[in-house]
Amino acid sequence: MSKSVIAIVGRPNVGKSTLFNKLIGERRSIVEDTPGVTRDRIYGETEWNGRKLMVVDTGGIEPKTDDIILKKMREQAQLAIDTAEVIVFVCDVTTGLLADDRSIATMLKRSGKPVIPCINKVDSVGALPGEFYEFYELGFKIDPIAVSSVHGSGTGDLLDEIIAHLPAQGDDAEEEDVINVAVIGKPNAGKSSLINRILGEDRLIVSNIAGTTRDAIDTRFENEHGKYNFIDTAGMRRQKKVEDRVEKFSVLRAKMAVERADVCVLVIDASEGITEQDEKIAGIAHEAGKATIVVVNKWDLIDKDNNTTNQFTKKIYESLAYMTYAPILFLSAMTGQRVNRLFEEINYVHNQTNMRISTGMLNDILNEAMTRTQPPSDKGRRLKIYYMTQSTVAPPTFVLFCNNAELFHFSYQRYIENCLRNTFGFKGTPIRLVIRERGETAPDVR
Repeated sequence: MSKSVIAIVGRPNVGKSTLFNKLIGERRSIVEDTPGVTRDRIYGETEWNGRKLMVVDTGGIEPKTDDIILKKMREQAQLAIDTAEVIVFVCDVTTGLLADDRSIATMLKRSGKPVIPCINKVDSVGALPGEFYEFYELGFKIDPIAVSSVHGSGTGDLLDEIIAHLPAQGDDAEEEDVINVAVIGKPNAGKSSLINRILGEDRLIVSNIAGTTRDAIDTRFENEHGKYNFIDTAGMRRQKKVEDRVEKFSVLRAKMAVERADVCVLVIDASEGITEQDEKIAGIAHEAGKATIVVVNKWDLIDKDNNTTNQFTKKIYESLAYMTYAPILFLSAMTGQRVNRLFEEINYVHNQTNMRISTGMLNDILNEAMTRTQPPSDKGRRLKIYYMTQSTVAPPTFVLFCNNAELFHFSYQRYIENCLRNTFGFKGTPIRLVIRERGETAPDVR
């Protein structure tokens, strides 16, 4: 990996997520004055003095707890520590040095990694508060650094210290061929379980408590099929049920994850069948123009006969009438059944959404389509389509120039789209048609 991994750890509510957002320059992690809000590892990228950094935000570490979620958070933080090259240990100057800070410090020293004590919430200008000097008692080789994650003061010194303790940089080439895959769906459809099955490790927290995954988590993965960045998203609930403010942030994060993705994997719970909420989530991917695969998870729980798959497929396409281009894959994250097939589908739809067709070939298809079915007319005026050209990919977008855009009815647009699909495939990807009257310029939608 060409980017050095930096883990941000500490007990709950010391400002880790605020610091993370400040370092990466965007509001990626949920920030809320509620302990335990950041539950999984959150990844973000930044650059400092020519070094590319992968910064990992973690859930707060509770050294001694019987709470199942807090235990899982501690395990996730340990995973981040194990993969990091430098650890930023965030403490809160306003509370002073606590027993939990000392316990976490002991755990971090066992890692053998460089640990930078980062004393947060030092918001005053001038002399450092007396409480700051308590943190020297932690006994790290690196002196504590005072920062204010809210205002950004001290973050430059922190980044300088991080760079100083990184190993010498190699000449790794930047990975340009990674496919970003957003895994979307309702709560408890099995999104995290699917990614864990793919990775072969418990990279994401999995439990049957709805809302466990609150952020979008990036996880790199490489196998014989290619290189992938899986984005696990918080399960999107019905909007009227999204009352908790943190839950609203999670829905926003899921939508942002779709925007960042090259391919979306919509996970449906086979035991529940396709629901109205599944339709709405699919609509988010469709409207964003993303290539999409429908994954029916928990297929091992279904009593099947020779017609079960066909019936299920029919119901899905009836509910997702606008997304009949999406392939459907029946699998089980629990048993691993057909999970390997997912990579083939991801690669296929990614190629389809990036397909380019020459203008000459497009107009051959257009002329043949108009010969087979004449363009519509209204009050003696008939639609004339002069030519068609492809303006962009992902999704494939075609500009058609005509004499009168109002005559180009939706039904004929759908007919042209079907002709394109019948000829070129475009499996798994939406298609955009842009209608322009003669004399208008094609839109720049690159």
